[in-house]
Amino acid sequence: MKIQGSTAFVTGANRGLGLAYARALLAAGASKVYAGARDPASVPLLKGLVPVKLDVNDAGDIAAVVAQCTDVNLLINNAGVIGGEPLLGARGEDALREVLDTNLHGVLATSRAFAPVLGANGGGVLVNMLSALSWASLPASSAYSVSKAAAWALTNGLRNELRGQGTLVVGVHAGYIDTDMVKDVEGPKSRPEDIAQAVLAGIEAGASEVLADDTARYVKAGFGASPPLYLGGVPG
Repeated sequence: MKIQGSTAFVTGANRGLGLAYARALLAAGASKVYAGARDPASVPLLKGLVPVKLDVNDAGDIAAVVAQCTDVNLLINNAGVIGGEPLLGARGEDALREVLDTNLHGVLATSRAFAPVLGANGGGVLVNMLSALSWASLPASSAYSVSKAAAWALTNGLRNELRGQGTLVVGVHAGYIDTDMVKDVEGPKSRPEDIAQAVLAGIEAGASEVLADDTARYVKAGFGASPPLYLGGVPG
């Protein structure tokens, strides 16, 4: 699929990686980019960027945006939360549910709603922003890893179910990205602009999986190590 002339919808597009996706899409020639955000007023005023109210945990918001955005042929599920409570911490169970609400159930809800729209517009592309931590876990972000591992499995399931309507489903894996979400985390971080460019290149190449930075490539390669990398976490 060519980005030139496409109509995209990006969730969580008011800042960070979501905004980088929106800017990259417009620079690559997308005719329109809908920017989903809980507060549409927080979306920068850019030509071709259309702010839309969207909380991926709100069924009413999702129904409203799908009714409005019937011309979408590229959906990027970017909205996510990280969570910081250990699985065995005092709020571990509740915190995990909260992370899953956005990172798993929110992705499913948005994907289910937009799937018929993509199908009606020739199939299009559905992109899920996953993580290198889909495949490994760190002590400070165990719940996040659970949610992203589940979202990876969800992505594979959506790929199977949407293949018949001609929708390309893309899973994107990356390490830490230099955004507010991980501003207090030490370690190497990729520029959000670089991740967005890697993903757009993958879309145009028809890739089902994008390993968007060195961390993602390293972690996936570590599956073949002895012992496998996922048994010991991801080095900083």
